[in-house]
Amino acid sequence: MAIAEEGKGWSLCRMPFWGGGAGSSSSSSSHSLTHHQHQHQHQRRSQVGQVDGGADAAARRGGGSSVSLVARSLLPTRRRLRLDPATKLYFPYEPGKQVRSAVRIKNTSKSHVAFKFQTTAPKSCFMRPPGGILSPGESIIATVFKFVEHPENNEKPMDQKSKVKFKIVSLKVKGPMEYVPELFDEQKDQVAVEQILRVVFLDADRPSPQMDKLKRQLAEAEAALEARKKPPEDTGHRIVGEGLVIDEWKERRERYLARQQVEGVDSM
Repeated sequence: MAIAEEGKGWSLCRMPFWGGGAGSSSSSSSHSLTHHQHQHQHQRRSQVGQVDGGADAAARRGGGSSVSLVARSLLPTRRRLRLDPATKLYFPYEPGKQVRSAVRIKNTSKSHVAFKFQTTAPKSCFMRPPGGILSPGESIIATVFKFVEHPENNEKPMDQKSKVKFKIVSLKVKGPMEYVPELFDEQKDQVAVEQILRVVFLDADRPSPQMDKLKRQLAEAEAALEARKKPPEDTGHRIVGEGLVIDEWKERRERYLARQQVEGVDSM
């Protein structure tokens, strides 16, 4: 019985594969499995290479340009101008009057830059100057005029600060030239939005750092405007290189008068 049970046990182990034959079979099976794995990995690498190659080919056919455009659109815009104040325009709150604000605009780039003002309320606001061209490092104080309307019945006086906004756009130009607003229409794709300025009203009767700074900037803007209006000083002909002509004329006149005196003496 013991032998029979043992025989039955071995029969369950599939005797033909036991012993040396089983070892060689196991070795061949593992070798076959390893070969299959290598072959599968090779196929996967080939497929990945085909996909990558296809992607590279697509990029070379024009896909790369679209990717570069997307990448450039995600980059932060490099500003050409620096504003002071940077994000707000402060106005004294005087209902029924035209009030003024000021902002300093400086070209911080290495090229000439044109700038232009835009506003959501062109009927009640205007800028001086409305635009211009700044050389590298040059700055200007622009004055902004706004008519302050009387508040409505259900509106508090200071609630008007968010209704009107100003936008400053810039455009890189090749060099010094005459400013014309059409520059921005001709090169729309090169125009950059520098900043959107929000209107903030200040109590004209209450001292504040913002009000003091506004008064200083307005005074500086007025001085610069008067300097531009003043005609150039008349320095005479000597400065422009015509002094020699005047000197020669004086010498001729002196010689003429001397001859007249001599002739008068001789005639006597």
